[in-house]
Amino acid sequence: MATPRRRARTERGGLGEHFVDRRHRLGLTQSELADLAGVSRSSVQSLESGRATVQLELVVAIADALGCDLALTPRGDRTG
Repeated sequence: MATPRRRARTERGGLGEHFVDRRHRLGLTQSELADLAGVSRSSVQSLESGRATVQLELVVAIADALGCDLALTPRGDRTG
């Protein structure tokens, strides 16, 4: 298995960043993750870079390949 390259990132906490962190912990490259998820490497790259136009099916496939669940959590009380 190839060693993934790590780049310094300034923004933390987005979905793509969580996927990058998990991929690195598993020691996977983008190409290896793409093969596991059945998607293209450019799709993995798009998701990890935070592009706003990724499809939900792509997110689900990559999350599944990383052994992750997706969940919605409330941001806070918006009733008042």
